[in-house]
Amino acid sequence: MTWAVPADRAVVRTLVSLKLRLLRNGLRRSPGRRAVYLIGSLLGLLFTAGLATGVAALHGHAGAADAALVLATSLTIGWAALPLFLFIGDESSDPTRLTMLPLAPGPLLRGSVLAALIGPGPVLSLLLLAGAAVAAADGAGSAVTAVVGVPLAVLTLVVLSRAVAAGNARLLSSRRGKDFAIFGGLLFAVLIQVGNLVFQSTFGKPGAQQLDLSPLQPYAAVLRWIPPVSALGAVHSAGAGAWGVALAQLALAAGLLLVLVRWWHGSLRQLMVTADASTQVATRGVGSSRAWRLLPPGRTGAVMQRHLRYAWREPRAKAAIFTSVGMVLVFCALSVIQGWASVYVVALGGLMLGLQMVNVFGMDGAAFWTVAATLGTPAQAREELRGRAAAVLSYALPLVVVLGLVLAAATGQWGALAPALGLTLAGLGAGIGLGAVLSVLAPYAMPADGNPMRGAAPGQTGVVLLNSFGSMVGVAVLASPVGALLLWLLADGGPAWTVLAAGPLYGVLVAALGVRIAAGRLVGRLPEILAVVVER
Repeated sequence: MTWAVPADRAVVRTLVSLKLRLLRNGLRRSPGRRAVYLIGSLLGLLFTAGLATGVAALHGHAGAADAALVLATSLTIGWAALPLFLFIGDESSDPTRLTMLPLAPGPLLRGSVLAALIGPGPVLSLLLLAGAAVAAADGAGSAVTAVVGVPLAVLTLVVLSRAVAAGNARLLSSRRGKDFAIFGGLLFAVLIQVGNLVFQSTFGKPGAQQLDLSPLQPYAAVLRWIPPVSALGAVHSAGAGAWGVALAQLALAAGLLLVLVRWWHGSLRQLMVTADASTQVATRGVGSSRAWRLLPPGRTGAVMQRHLRYAWREPRAKAAIFTSVGMVLVFCALSVIQGWASVYVVALGGLMLGLQMVNVFGMDGAAFWTVAATLGTPAQAREELRGRAAAVLSYALPLVVVLGLVLAAATGQWGALAPALGLTLAGLGAGIGLGAVLSVLAPYAMPADGNPMRGAAPGQTGVVLLNSFGSMVGVAVLASPVGALLLWLLADGGPAWTVLAAGPLYGVLVAALGVRIAAGRLVGRLPEILAVVVER
């Protein structure tokens, strides 16, 4: 039909225009957001340009082509993993937002491809791959091949990311999918640290006069045939005069692109015509678990149950907890691997887990209306905050104790376990008390889209920084008396184990004082908190 072509072009233009409007409107939300985006983009561009220049400077060095292939492989893993493991992306990458519109998969795919090429990601990838191509090039033949291979690789990376996102769109929009994203993100962060350690142990040996890239050769021999990395391998093959090999490597990359486009097209068609299983009415009954019966009676126990259910079912709450735990575990693992481990590292766990009390009302979102309706007196406010603090302690205490035992076993410092746990519990109590106060005085709204990797709604950078850095500094200051006592006992040869008694007692006092101060302010500040948390 002759009218279909103009209509298809209009769909493509609309999707590209939508992406441009999303970028522009995102910068118009607040001056702070615009400044952060521009500064971040500039710094990212400078860093990427410096890295690309450094890779390009390897030109002529033995193993430069192998390093280029490893860089292209890292980019491929990043583009494929980010939609799944880190759960990030703009609104235009979610095809489920367009399922109710009368759009054919073909025009939607073409418009999505062009829209995906707009943004900092493809530009930065183009810079890095261009630098890698310079490192792998050797002569005019390589330059001609790079003109084809680099854009082909960038296009394949973009299509790979969107195809993965479309193929798993409904998984990522479900609660289980978001749980998978949280655990995958932590695993991704751990793998990055492991790769960093391997790189340092392989290329950072002391006394080396020049960079030795020979360990990359066995890996590069395989990577040069894996698309889309093969598009960079074609640059080196063309420089060596192996034109048949170069054409085969480019064909592999182009073949992967066609397969990804086919997969993406099929995913879009399925999303447009298949009903979402989440619309089915659940008939499974919900029973009460015996574990909840162990909680204290009254409002305190009810608040604990609600908070713990949020921590398990709400992706953003779960992301905050597991991110803190993951950071502590990675830090502890690095300390053991690099040889500077100490049982006192467990104090970091008390700091990070105590700060889970920060912005406890922001996690409620619109549901805070129902909570606020029951906060008519300071006594009710104290019970509310006491229940939330007890919920944090219910999982923080076992975690820090187990972590302390593991560190003591790994380091053999069993004698220091008692004072280390005392210092940790003091910091845990200080974090809970300070977090309660900051939750009342400086709350901020969470993003409405439920993305577990977005820490706050737009336009609240200043408040988030106050909560994050102010709370860390505040906890360190509040826990300093116990730290000073520990240092004095260690210097004087006194019984350092007494800190195990003094630390928890001090932590309980600071936490109780913080809850009391916050409860006294909570009732009077309910209108301001509601305006921030609910109305956004």
